[in-house]
Amino acid sequence: MLIIGPCSADREDSVLEYMNRLAKTAEEVKDKLIIIPRVYTNKPRTKGTGYKGLLHNPDPEAPDDLLEGVKAIRHMHLRVIEETGFFTADEMLYPSNYQYLVDLLSYVAVGARSVENQEHRLVSSGISVPVGMKNPTAGSTTVMLNSIYAAQAHQSFIFRNWEVECDGNPLAHAVMRGYMASTAAPTPITTTSTWSVWPSATPSMPATPTRQRSSTATMTTRANVRWSSIAFARRCSTAAAATSPSPSWSRAL
Repeated sequence: MLIIGPCSADREDSVLEYMNRLAKTAEEVKDKLIIIPRVYTNKPRTKGTGYKGLLHNPDPEAPDDLLEGVKAIRHMHLRVIEETGFFTADEMLYPSNYQYLVDLLSYVAVGARSVENQEHRLVSSGISVPVGMKNPTAGSTTVMLNSIYAAQAHQSFIFRNWEVECDGNPLAHAVMRGYMASTAAPTPITTTSTWSVWPSATPSMPATPTRQRSSTATMTTRANVRWSSIAFARRCSTAAAATSPSPSWSRAL
């Protein structure tokens, strides 16, 4: 499987031109490779300032407009699907925005600046497509592996005012990136050379994450939610959850 395409994708015309060319290549190599187009629409900023990508600035000459940014991102992904037959990959910089693309994406990445964040790890445990965890900017493979472990484990947490419970994502995996060696004179280390130190960097972990179950009494007083690729989350009224073990569900808008 090959995930390839532009990072910080913010020009729909250029992205579509690239993807239509890539679709022809994908047809030529389909007996050897599965190609997933990378349309990474977010621009992580180390210092939190500067250009943040299509979400914040759908018009680079105008002020921030997040609503129009969400529309522009979804429109671009939809055009790639409609015109090429590809289902796309994007980076999950903002976990709360994943619901706007849940029905379109075939792959999700968690970037180097987000991989140690608790919310990214927990949300990844409920995504029904593969999630690639990068090692962080400092290069730690231990941080990356801990993130994979968390995403594969059973998790319960609050998301957009819903209490959700996820069984874990068995498709969470590593995405190796370069990093700086911890020496007096830092030396860039590439992905290829990183594999030579992998065994010594791998933390000791149980083979299978342990799932902790709640008691029946607890389950009758709270909404117990599971995610799917169709419905990212469902809402339950507090009154129904407190009085019935099987609360009535309604689609979350």
